[in-house]
Amino acid sequence: MAINPAASKLDRILEKSSKEIPLEKEELLFLLRLSDERDLSKVFETARLLRTRYFQNRVFIYGFVYFSTYCRNECAFCLYRKSNSSLGRYRKTELEIMETALSLVELGVHLLDLTMGEDPFYFNNRELGFEPLIRTVKHIKKRTGIPIMISAGVLPEQVLMDFKESGVDWYATYQETHNQDLYRKLRLGQSYDERMERKKSARSLGFLLEEGLLTGVGDKDEDLVDSLEEMKKLGADQLRVMSFVPQQNTPMEDVPSVPRLKELLIIAVMRLVFPDRLIPASLDVDGLSGLADRLNAGANVVTSVIPPHAGLAGVSNSSLDIEDGNRTISKIIPVLKDCGLVSASREDYAEWIRQHNRTL
Repeated sequence: MAINPAASKLDRILEKSSKEIPLEKEELLFLLRLSDERDLSKVFETARLLRTRYFQNRVFIYGFVYFSTYCRNECAFCLYRKSNSSLGRYRKTELEIMETALSLVELGVHLLDLTMGEDPFYFNNRELGFEPLIRTVKHIKKRTGIPIMISAGVLPEQVLMDFKESGVDWYATYQETHNQDLYRKLRLGQSYDERMERKKSARSLGFLLEEGLLTGVGDKDEDLVDSLEEMKKLGADQLRVMSFVPQQNTPMEDVPSVPRLKELLIIAVMRLVFPDRLIPASLDVDGLSGLADRLNAGANVVTSVIPPHAGLAGVSNSSLDIEDGNRTISKIIPVLKDCGLVSASREDYAEWIRQHNRTL
């Protein structure tokens, strides 16, 4: 029987990955270009093996509080870009943010992700600035002790320091791509270098970092491999990829969304490259129906849990699965079970952070 050279090459690469030997660029490109169902199944199986090595069968769950949909930027891919006047926007009060945060803590999330666009109310308000938000974060931390992520754009360095002092653990501001030409087309008028440098500043202040990619926006496999290298240089602690979803009344509304298999393959390759890091399966792209596939590709965090009736939106799919309660922990648990996984405890998450910080 003739030996399939491609299959033999895949087996060699996956054996190398299972031993945690760093893959070469050519090997990563080979993986990202796979399409045969049997080959993909092997990649996903190896990704799950590595996840189990570091996390057993435990998965972390993040609550999502998108507290302001106002933004001063004009990102070509985003529904909430400044000039989109077709949607109703909101800005939650301190009390509303607090109430939503506490409800998510009661539900059992392991982390609170406090997210907004670059809202001028905070960025341009010389009198108050970020003071109300920092005050709210302090209250949440004091009441709950839960880990907090702030996802609020390119924050001024002093504000980063203030958030760190208030108890914030994570800083997330996604580059979306590390191809600078493509970045300029996506994040119109925004500095690539400033965004990257702010993440490095956050690292020096002791923040854990989440970096994120958007696929299906003109990125090539070579760009994805370069991004993995940049994520490694940055020392990202959590790595996310999400499929582009076209948004009405944006410059990219007619760009078709890519098949989800690409996102799943990128998740798996991320796990091969970063076996001990956190990799989310977001509910924001396909909702509950897409969760199992992302977990089976090697993800170990479920993100974008949103309580119904809180008046909160998502990002990629602003209303998907929210009001019908499909973004709640009670709906997530059965999916985890079907995948042979369980929700971790809060102590498990706290221990991962302690161990990870010691390793760093």
